[in-house]
Amino acid sequence: TKMKLVLLCLGLALICAHTEGTHDVVTSNFDPSKYSGEWYSILLASDHKEKIEENGSMRVFVDYIHALQNSSLSFKFHIIINGECTEIVFVCDKTEEDGVYSVEYDGHNTFRVLETDYDDYIILHLINENNGDTFQLMELYGRTPDVTSELKHEFVKLCQKYGIVKENILDLTTVDRCIQSRDGGES
Repeated sequence: TKMKLVLLCLGLALICAHTEGTHDVVTSNFDPSKYSGEWYSILLASDHKEKIEENGSMRVFVDYIHALQNSSLSFKFHIIINGECTEIVFVCDKTEEDGVYSVEYDGHNTFRVLETDYDDYIILHLINENNGDTFQLMELYGRTPDVTSELKHEFVKLCQKYGIVKENILDLTTVDRCIQSRDGGES
C-alpha cells in the first residue's frame, strides 16, 4: 500500500504540475469581448510561404481586435505597400461555430480561434480559398511586442500538427511590423 500511495502522490503531482501552466488557456466557449484590445503579430505561418513573405498578400500586422455588438470582429491591421505602412480594417462575420469567423480578402477566408488566455496571447488558424486554390495560415498574436520562447515553441508544435513545416514559420518580432504607425504615433 505504501507503493500505491507513492504512485498516487506522484500522479497527482504530475497532474497539478501539468495544469498549473495552462489553467487560463481557453480552447472553446470563447468570450470575444475578452479578446478586444491591442495585439501584436508575433509569429506567422503558412503552408504557402510566399503568402507571408515580404510583399505577400497575407503579411499583415495586427493592431487591434474589437468585438462588435452583432458578434462580428473588427480587425485593424497594417500592411507594407511600396515600403509604406498602410492601415487596413476588416469586419469578420461570426459563423454558427464557436470561435469561427469569415471574411473576404484575397479570396474567402474562414478562421478560428484555436486558443487564447485573453491576457497574453491568441492563436488563429485560417483557411483561404481563392479560385480553386486553398492554403492555411496560422497566427500568434501577443498583448505585448513579444512572448515567451516557450509559447513560440508550442506554436511551432501546433503548426506542425496542422502540416505547416518549421521553415514556413516567420518570427515577426525581427521585422518592421509598422509598430511606429499604431495610432499614428511614433515609437
